[in-house]
This record gives sequence, structure tokens and C-alpha cells, in this order.
Amino acid sequence: MDDYEREAARCVFVGISGLTPTTDELELVKRGVGGVILFARNVQEPAQVAELSRELKAAAEGPLIVSIDQEGGRVQRFKPPFWTAWPSMRRLGEIDEKGGILGLNGTAVAEKVGRLIARELSACGIDLNYAPVVDVDTNPLNPVIGDRSFGRDPKRVARLGVALAQGLERGKVGSCVKHFPGHGDTSQDSHLTLPRLAHDKRRLWEVELVPFVAAARANLASVMTAHVRFEAFDRLPATLSPVSLELLRKDVEFGGCCISDDLEMRAISETWGVPDAAELAVAAGCDAVLVCHTLRHQHDSIDAISRGARAGPLSRERLSEAALRVAVLQRFAKKAGAIDPMAAGAACATEEHRHFAAQLSAAAAAAERMTDPTERRV
Repeated sequence: MDDYEREAARCVFVGISGLTPTTDELELVKRGVGGVILFARNVQEPAQVAELSRELKAAAEGPLIVSIDQEGGRVQRFKPPFWTAWPSMRRLGEIDEKGGILGLNGTAVAEKVGRLIARELSACGIDLNYAPVVDVDTNPLNPVIGDRSFGRDPKRVARLGVALAQGLERGKVGSCVKHFPGHGDTSQDSHLTLPRLAHDKRRLWEVELVPFVAAARANLASVMTAHVRFEAFDRLPATLSPVSLELLRKDVEFGGCCISDDLEMRAISETWGVPDAAELAVAAGCDAVLVCHTLRHQHDSIDAISRGARAGPLSRERLSEAALRVAVLQRFAKKAGAIDPMAAGAACATEEHRHFAAQLSAAAAAAERMTDPTERRV
């Protein structure tokens, strides 16, 4: 394996198919992928996840990030009874909005939720959480964001998003704010098609970009791109757009790792194909690409990135920069020997965690009762 292939592999984060890795999947890990993302198909109970994380890390020659989507609400891969059920970001936004009446500090609540989520993730060998969602919920017909967002106020979304992310990172789990430059106002789901937004740049700076600027100022670990075409910037989706990703680096001034959303989503795969999209995404400015489902696509993506750096249009310097940013993110990667499957269950769904989650549920219900019915989102 030469340096091109080694750096290309580090820039690819992959999914696996089941509760334990197959021989072929372990060979993929040994090839040097930068990370593995877990889904519900990989999750049974804490000891099993911890053992899975340990086995994956033991197979890797260097640091390996094990990651997951544990947002709260309807997007959480770890669920009761083995893990705590955390409220959606919308519920945390409502608690913050009514905080003075409820006697709660919404920022402190979000930070604590982040810390407690991190405690459960870390016990299971998870290093990176693809959370929080910092999209601003401006479109009540949005089919994919909705209650995953903290709300309609960009400043509230920014403040609570940064607080929750900082809680995760204080708990030794990297955060990933998503979906840059903003998926909150779309009316289509990028899992199925390519959404488009025609907002002008002024609107984007006043609404969509506000939380990402706050994330940059807080030096958060990573950001995830949106498979959304922002017509004010480019005809390409943000994930593949050098213009959008230059905006992230030069204007928003985000210094952490930039990770694509899953390239197997139809917004990308049906037009560009997964391996070509992997090369284009890294060339545009993504540091890591998610290829979540298909082993052949995962190997082919490594090959496409490596080949592109050898012959163009992907420059060797851009690949090296991307691989370095992934290496910096791997500071969160636990070593296989630090994971104790036998102790994992005791750290999850503890009485403290369940009691706090119950308090939040009661507070969210009270906040909803205080809200004018005409202001409630569908």
C-alpha cells in the first residue's frame, strides 16, 4: 500500500452489515479506513456494541473512529431498555424557550444532555456522534428535519447546538454539527432526491449559516455536509461543491473535520455514482466521506480517491490535508484495550440518566401546554 492509498483509505468512513464484522469487513478495516459508522442493524445491547467496537479497533493498524447517529428523539440508534431515551432537539428548544417559567436553564440542559449521551456512547466504544442537528426549522413541511432541529430561531439553534456539542466533547466523544450549509428549509428528502434552495446569500447568512458560525467559533470537532443544492453558491450539491466548502473554510472559518453525509443516498448516488462522488467530495473540500452500506462501493471509493490524487483532478495536497484533518479527529478514538464490554451496561440507562430524561419529558410537556396552538409545528 502506498501513501496515496493509505491517505485515501483514511478519508473513507464505512458501515458494516450486522452485529459482528464479517471477514471481508475486517479486511476493509485493515486496509486503513478512517472510521466505521454503526446503525440499528449493528446494535443489540451495550456489551455487544462494546465488543463490536473493540473487535473493529483491534483489526485496525492505526486509530479507528467508531461513530453513530445518537441525536435524541426519532433518530437514536441506542434505545431503551438498554440505553436512555433522550428527547428530540425540538423538545430541548421548547424547554429553553419557556425556561424562565419552568425554572430551567436551556443551555445548561443541552450541555448536560450532551455529557450524558457521551457517557453512554463512550462506554460502548463510540468515539464520534453525528449530532447535533443545527439546521434551522423554517419549513413545517420539511420531511427529514422537523423535530430534529432545536427550532426556528437561528440564535437559539446556535446556542443550544454548541452547548450540546460541547457536552459531548467534554465527555470525550467528538461532535458533528449538521447539515452544512443548512437542510432546515427544504421540502424534499436527500435520501430520495436532490433538494434545492434558492435563498440569496443575505438570507443564508441571517438564518442557515448562523449556527455553523457559532460552531466554528467554538472550535467543534466536525461538521457534516448537506446533499442540497444552494443555487446562490453553485449548481452542485454542497457535498460536491468547492464553492460551498470554500465558504465553510474561508468565510465561516470552520477549522475542524468536514464529513460528507452518506454518498449512497440517492441525491448523490443516482447522478454521480458513489466512487466518483467520493473523489469529487474530497476534491471539493470534504475530509472524510461516508459510504454506509455496500462493500464494493467502499473499496471502489478508496480506489477512486487514490487514483484521483495520482492523476488528477484531485490534488495530492488536498488529499494530504484531508487525511491530516481526519487524523486530528482521531484524537477521540479509543484504543481497543480501553473498552470493557462487561462494564458497558452499567454506564447506560442508569437511574441518574433515566431520572433526568423523565424530568426533561415532563418539562417539555409543560412547555408545549404553554405554547399557543397556532405556533406549534406540524
